[in-house]
Amino acid sequence: QVQLVESGGGLVQAGDSLRLSCAASGLTFTQYTMGWFRQAPGNEREFVAHINWNGKVTHQADSMQDRFTISRDNAKNTVYLEMNKLKPEDSAVYYCAASSESGYSTVRNYDYWGQGTQVTVSS
Repeated sequence: QVQLVESGGGLVQAGDSLRLSCAASGLTFTQYTMGWFRQAPGNEREFVAHINWNGKVTHQADSMQDRFTISRDNAKNTVYLEMNKLKPEDSAVYYCAASSESGYSTVRNYDYWGQGTQVTVSS
């Protein structure tokens, strides 16, 4: 059974950094594009970043591309999200997701989801 387990969230101050991890199991990791999404209370789940199977192609949401970096380690079946210069508006539950397709930034194109990890940024 496919499992995606996020970790690394927490409470930080504005300007600080966090590194989120997502450990995948139950799937052939290199066959999937991996993505990060986030959802704040009352908001739709929004795209953050995705990375292709070998880590050579990445895409980040325009509002985050200068601060957030996605990466993956296929030997560990793990995808990461490095978040720098965090802002209060970054506060959300961050979700890891896997897609059998490539190049998509929308929720509906992802097949598997983790339970999420809370990131709270105080001012």
